Amino acid sequence: MYTYETGIPMIDREYGGLRAASNVLLLAPPLSYAELLAYRIASPRSGEWAVGISTDERASDAVDAFRRFGAGRGRVGIIDAVTKSSVPTLRDTARAKFVTSPLDLTSMGIKFSRMVEDMWKEGVMADPPGPMPPPIRLCLHSVSTLLMYAQLEVTYRFLHVITNRVKKLEGIGIYILNSESFDERTVATIKQLMSTVIEVRAEDGGGTVPREFRILGVHGRTTPWIRYFYDDGTLTFDE
Repeated sequence: MYTYETGIPMIDREYGGLRAASNVLLLAPPLSYAELLAYRIASPRSGEWAVGISTDERASDAVDAFRRFGAGRGRVGIIDAVTKSSVPTLRDTARAKFVTSPLDLTSMGIKFSRMVEDMWKEGVMADPPGPMPPPIRLCLHSVSTLLMYAQLEVTYRFLHVITNRVKKLEGIGIYILNSESFDERTVATIKQLMSTVIEVRAEDGGGTVPREFRILGVHGRTTPWIRYFYDDGTLTFDE
């Protein structure tokens, strides 16, 4: 089975990355740079593709975040639920699709499926051909915003569809949720859809303050806490 490198040295070295068909909940407090950790994991390697569902930032910013971690041109597609509310004349392109708001979950799901189908077609027709099925990574930034617009039950149904789609594609999905904004029932409900959880903890302070994360359910194991730092646009990890 295909495995996905995470870009986190210790995880790739000691655990062999993430298995195909994994859905990962990134559970993190504010000011922990969790979105950068998510983009790092979701950025495609050679022969792979990535889709970002962005409810928190414009498509151009999401693409820049992927490229910061080495994503190749043309290998990233964004579904933008932010920009069209202020620029209603925007039209979809092959790699950028727009929905009116984070409340428009139906359109978001449809456009995700269409984008993935287009990527699969390109992967199958590639010369030389890449891995089969074409490996696809998803980053949803963020579940927290979806929950602010829609009830838990509605958000759960949407994520149920998306996570099942990721499984069938043999891809991986990364879903960001603010650990301090929702009650235990909400967090537990979202966790039900996931095969793996990344827990982040952070102290208050500036960008150079270390944060830590651990992964629960990576190949049936729990990792030790791994320190990471964000400073001057760079994300680094303790070895």
